[in-house]
Amino acid sequence: MNPLSRRRFLRVGAAALAAPQVLPARLLGADAPSKKITVGFIGTGDHGTSWNLRRYLNQPDARVLMVCDVDAARRQRAKSIVDEQYLSRDCRATGDFRDVLARPDIDAVMISTPDHWHTLISVMALRAGKDVQCEKPTLTIDEGKLLIGTVRRLRRVFQTSTEDRSIPVYHRMAELVRNGRIGRLQKIEVILPQQPNVPGDPTPQPVPPELDWDMWLGPAPFAPYTKDRVHFNFRWIWDYSGGIICDWGTHLFDTAQWANDTEHSGPIEIEGAGTHWEGGLYNTVKEYDVTFRYANGVVMTCKPGNPSIKFIGADGWVGNRGWRGELEASSPEILNAKLGPGDLRLYTNPAGEHRDFLDCVKTRKDPYFPVEIGHRVSTVCHLANIAIRLGRKLRWDPAAERFIDDSGADVLRSRPLRSPWKWEA
Repeated sequence: MNPLSRRRFLRVGAAALAAPQVLPARLLGADAPSKKITVGFIGTGDHGTSWNLRRYLNQPDARVLMVCDVDAARRQRAKSIVDEQYLSRDCRATGDFRDVLARPDIDAVMISTPDHWHTLISVMALRAGKDVQCEKPTLTIDEGKLLIGTVRRLRRVFQTSTEDRSIPVYHRMAELVRNGRIGRLQKIEVILPQQPNVPGDPTPQPVPPELDWDMWLGPAPFAPYTKDRVHFNFRWIWDYSGGIICDWGTHLFDTAQWANDTEHSGPIEIEGAGTHWEGGLYNTVKEYDVTFRYANGVVMTCKPGNPSIKFIGADGWVGNRGWRGELEASSPEILNAKLGPGDLRLYTNPAGEHRDFLDCVKTRKDPYFPVEIGHRVSTVCHLANIAIRLGRKLRWDPAAERFIDDSGADVLRSRPLRSPWKWEA
């Protein structure tokens, strides 16, 4: 397929907005569970294929129709994986995500791009009538607010894509804390990794012939190509991501907010100190020590090390050490505590984020990590980065979603888009 012109894509989007918001016929009727939800993949890098694509291909009620990546080698690899699974050559491949959004036979999209593309592509997909599963996080606080408004106005299904809420150890500790098994929660200790190990090479290099460099940059500021700028390494550059705090914080901060019953809110004060990568290409946070204070009196700290989380209450503690590490507690009574019929049970889907999203496409209910909660946990990450950058205590109003009496911090809630990309009215 040839890339769509901007004018043609906007006509397609306008038509989708004008049409009634109804379910595709193939999702209705007595045999609905056996019908296929058609999916387009946007971003087919390592995580997009090894994690997201592989899991969709194992879902009996999903059918991948199209794959998109600005790197021709990666999209051809993804197409080969799909064709091999289906024993056909029907999967289409493109380098322009607008080709995916323009197809009326695609119900949903899975977005696995770098962070600076997450919200823009999600909003365009929603306006094109698609349900969306998108990798975390947002690039800015204000982008998240825009995304929420679009999802709710168009009544689409949106899943913030992380597996944490389906992982038993994190679900279990959140339920124990929410049900008072450690007494009144007082403190949360979050430990995130420290990456990378080298500052990156900023030396401009020829753009590989298989890469559409201008499309990779998209709404980000123009910069010369270097291999250390793309693919996995985009995470360590401000123009495309929020560094290690956004990459890993959206995992463990979500469990923290879930257990603290602040998943629809956030902290009211943030203090942070740290350093940034210097002397090379990378410029996000390197060392960090951040403290968050919540209106309910809970204090959350964040430092680098072995990714872990610990909840400390008046009557004991619960947590783990290492990613998906075994549950630990201050006593066998807490560790082995049973939840009864009158206790709060937190919604999860043990089959994971992809299965949960597909189920919700059918039921039109919110997934286990809906857009508002994804936005709130991304906001916690952004608040940490802003506090470190400014080097002063920040006061945050989680209801108004703005800094209190701090116009300098408020400016950092958003970033401009590079022309011709823009937020459509």
